[in-house]
Amino acid sequence: MSSKKKQIHGVLLLDKPLELSSNAALQKVKWIYQAKKAGHTGALDPLATGLLPICFGQATKVSEYLLGSQKRYTTVIKLGEVTDTRDAEGQITAKASVDVSDDEIQESLEQFRGDIKQVPPMYSALKKDGQPLYKMARKGETIELPARDMTVYELKAERFDYDLVRLDVHCSSGFYIRSLAHDLGQVLGCGAHVVGLRRTHIKTISVDQAHSFESILKMEGQHEALQDRLVPIDTLIPDMPKIEVSQNQIDSLLCGKPTSADGLNTTALTRFYTPEGRLFALGEVLKNGQIKTQKIFVDLK
Repeated sequence: MSSKKKQIHGVLLLDKPLELSSNAALQKVKWIYQAKKAGHTGALDPLATGLLPICFGQATKVSEYLLGSQKRYTTVIKLGEVTDTRDAEGQITAKASVDVSDDEIQESLEQFRGDIKQVPPMYSALKKDGQPLYKMARKGETIELPARDMTVYELKAERFDYDLVRLDVHCSSGFYIRSLAHDLGQVLGCGAHVVGLRRTHIKTISVDQAHSFESILKMEGQHEALQDRLVPIDTLIPDMPKIEVSQNQIDSLLCGKPTSADGLNTTALTRFYTPEGRLFALGEVLKNGQIKTQKIFVDLK
C-alpha cells in the first residue's frame, strides 16, 4: 500500500467490534484509508460494540454535534455481583443472592426514567484537575463525584435468566450505562454490573447502516471500494434545517465579507447548500439580516 496520505472527506459508519478500543479502531481504519485526518464521534468502551462513526477530513468539523446527541443502547446486566468498574472487566467487590422477582425489576425501572440525576463511575474518562478519573481509580483513589442531570427517554427490561437482564435504553448524551446497571442493582438489593453493551443508534443513525470492522480490513488497498463505503457529511446532522444560498453569497462569505441573507430566514443552526446541492457551511441568519457561518466546508465534491 502506498504510504502517501490522502485527502478524504466523508463518514464511515463503523460497527466497532468487541475488545477493541475506539481509538484503536479509529487508527486502524485511518491507516486502511491512508487518510490525512480522521476522528471519531464519541468513544465506546472496549467491552462495548456498535455504532462508531469515523469522520474523515472536513467531516471532523461536525463531530462535536454528535457528542451531545441522544443515543440508544442495548445492554445485558448480571444481577448478584458488583465490580469496581461496574462492568465485567473489573474485579468483583461484592456478591449477593438474587432473590428478585420480574415484577420488582419492572417496578424499579420507573425511578430511572425521565429527568434523573446520575453519578458517573470512577472508571471513566472524565477528568478531575486535569487527570482522568480512571487513572485515579487504578491507584485506589476515590473522590466524591457530583451527580449530573440526565434524561432517559425510554427504558425497557427483559429478563432471560435468573441473574441476566437485557435493558434497552434511549438516553441523553453523557449517560453511563454502567452507572445505570450499578444503581439498578443497588435498588434491587443484589447488586449488578454490565456484561454486554451495544450502541444501536446515534440520533436517527442506526448500527444497521454500519459496516463491520472485518469487512473494512479486507478492503485494504481497494481505494474505490473503500470510498463507496463512505456516506456524506450531512448524514450526521439530519436534524438541522437546510437552505440554499446563492453563488454570490458563497463568494462573499469565502472572502469574509458581511453577507446579506437576502430574505432567507432561519432561527437555528442551519446547513447551507450550494445551488448544485453541495454542503457549503453551517451557520445562522442574524437579526440584522446577515449570514454568519460557524463551519465552512471546502474541497467537497
